[in-house]
Amino acid sequence: MKQYNLFGKEEKEESKYSTKIEAPIYEPKNKKPHILELCDKSKKIRMLTEIEMSGLPYEEKMFLIEAASRHSVFHYEKIADYYAHSSKEMQLLMERSALVIIDFGKAIELGYVKLCDEIRNQYLEEYE
Repeated sequence: MKQYNLFGKEEKEESKYSTKIEAPIYEPKNKKPHILELCDKSKKIRMLTEIEMSGLPYEEKMFLIEAASRHSVFHYEKIADYYAHSSKEMQLLMERSALVIIDFGKAIELGYVKLCDEIRNQYLEEYE
């Protein structure tokens, strides 16, 4: 749709969205945080206590115990620092758990990013 200014002159339409894709670059700190600093489990622990004290049947408790993990809060900046100072084995497992995303290609390979053919084709048309 064409837009006009107060003087009747046509104005160029600006896109609300950028086609520029740039991954943020994180510079790790020189100190490896303690493993206990990587997440806050206080709400999860409160939930587990409530579940354990409930009169629910075993199967329902087990389901709620699994769901309680969602209440852990991960501190991704500290996780990135921990990753930078970890063994290759730990780094690989952290990548596979999506605690860190090293590159877009790896994210696709591990199934964390899915592109449909239409989006992929549109991207290729614009950038090739």
